[in-house]
Amino acid sequence: MTSSAEERSKRMIHTAGCIIIGDEVLGGKTVDTNSAYLAKFCFSLGMNLKRIEVIADDEEEIIEAARRMSDNYDFVVTSGGIGPTSSIAKAFNLKLKLHDDALRRMKMLSKPHPSQPNFSYDVPSPALEAKLRMIRLPIDESRDESSQVLFVSEDLWVPLCVVNGNIHILPGVPRLFEKMLDGVKPLLVPRLSDPEGKGIYRVLVSTPMAESAVAAYLTELAAKAEPRGVKVGSYPRWGKGRNTVTLVGRDKEYMDSLISEVEKNVQGIKVTTEDEADEGFEEDKES
Repeated sequence: MTSSAEERSKRMIHTAGCIIIGDEVLGGKTVDTNSAYLAKFCFSLGMNLKRIEVIADDEEEIIEAARRMSDNYDFVVTSGGIGPTSSIAKAFNLKLKLHDDALRRMKMLSKPHPSQPNFSYDVPSPALEAKLRMIRLPIDESRDESSQVLFVSEDLWVPLCVVNGNIHILPGVPRLFEKMLDGVKPLLVPRLSDPEGKGIYRVLVSTPMAESAVAAYLTELAAKAEPRGVKVGSYPRWGKGRNTVTLVGRDKEYMDSLISEVEKNVQGIKVTTEDEADEGFEEDKES
């Protein structure tokens, strides 16, 4: 496992996968925003986000997903769950280790909750055990620990744990997830072939036509464009007078050559934002 994990930690990053862990997401109590943030993050860096999965906070499911995602994608992010760290450790036969630097940072940066005015790091308690559980991390003793536990912001004690070279364990709290994902960006950029996302080009065409009216043409267009690496999409905009057709790919010259054809066949115009051409159009009853 060591050589494989080491190789994964250094390879160029082309593809990404995301595992959202949480019974509350699956039950509808919590709305996942982290995968959407990751999708924009990946697009801006030229990474191809290939899969997003939402799974239960179940050890067997976490182990299966972690192993499969680590094998299939260059950069993997997990978010949420109560027990993902221990489950991911089991997935790769790693032991949990209390991380001394994380404990030091926790003591320095984490304030006791108002409901625990007498909390002490020197006195055993359920509250202390709960805190220590958060910094017992999966460590491969045969590898450099500094590449497995990252502190991406000076004002955060929360560690970003990297398992098997490419699985990045992030918290489910959106504010922390976003800050830590942004914080790890400088470490990813040297391993990206298109770190500014300039190689990915997106064309938006606004059309007054219903999606059903342009479906046949878009099917033909996709058959022609997708072998050239260009994805064709159609997105109804409920309650608006116009829908959106998209082209996404890396061959800008070829994509630009398609614009006039697309505009003609969907009676649309190229726009920079979806709502740019909305003014003056009444709600379309058909999507």
